[in-house]
Amino acid sequence: MATAATFRQGIYRSSGVRRLARWLDAVPHPSVAIEIGVNRLAAIRYKRNGSVSEIAMESLPAGAIAPSAVERNLADLETVRAALFKVCSQLQAKNEDIAMLLPDPAIRVFVQHFEEFPRSPEEALPMLRWKLKKSLPFGVDETVLSFARQAPREVGVDVLTVFARLSIVREYEDLVETVGLHPGVVLSSSLAAVSLLEEQNTTLLARVSGTVVTTAILREGALCGYRCTELPARGNDLTPQMLLEEIFPATVYFRETWGEGIQSIRVAGLNARLPEFIGPLQNEFKCSVKSLLHSAVSEGRIPEDARPMAESEMEGLAGWMMNH
Repeated sequence: MATAATFRQGIYRSSGVRRLARWLDAVPHPSVAIEIGVNRLAAIRYKRNGSVSEIAMESLPAGAIAPSAVERNLADLETVRAALFKVCSQLQAKNEDIAMLLPDPAIRVFVQHFEEFPRSPEEALPMLRWKLKKSLPFGVDETVLSFARQAPREVGVDVLTVFARLSIVREYEDLVETVGLHPGVVLSSSLAAVSLLEEQNTTLLARVSGTVVTTAILREGALCGYRCTELPARGNDLTPQMLLEEIFPATVYFRETWGEGIQSIRVAGLNARLPEFIGPLQNEFKCSVKSLLHSAVSEGRIPEDARPMAESEMEGLAGWMMNH
């Protein structure tokens, strides 16, 4: 049975995001990973050498999953369970540990600065809970929390803090346990996808999923900004200006904090509409704008056998695969 401790280990130790946070401890690497999205379930099985063995995907009807950090997420549990069963059957996944990637709105992410920060988790966790208490949309005793230290701009230490409501995590854990799987690692899809960003440049990730856009900024392997917000439209109704307005606050904060601008942008979730957005983004930020997964494939940062994942926009699973 998975517990809150399982969730903490999954986030805190997860090598799925070690390139941005350098976790101190190792974590088992399940051979199966499942990404739960608003409109589909996607899963992958890896070989021992880290290459792709099999990929499976099942669509979900609109409204089956309603991602939230506070309220129940699985609005149509039976439909989601049926899709999960089909995916697991294709991968022949049964009675084994998995990595579980959840929708971004279900997991909150903050980067906080401290002049001094304890080394031991026993001292650090109470401090983080106290500092986050006023920001939590639920009681601190209902929270599962994890963290990682990373280099600051100047003195002190920056702490990447990840937390979720225990009842929300248990929803997803219960779901996968009903098909005979064990969630050994839990994190959000975009935190996994950040591993696909190149570390040489200061890069902004804009990842669209349904009516949500997640903006993350990676600088020299450190996560310097993270923002998950609702878009005013989805699909063909989403315009470049709408996306720009959601991205802009993160870039302003980064410039004011770090004194520099964004050097490249990687976009995910727009599929065939990406060309419509490249020009406006380039004009606004004066840097290269590319597809996250296609650039990762073309630049050799993920193996050639992962190309089908790029065609299907499986950036969360591809990011997790990089650290398998």
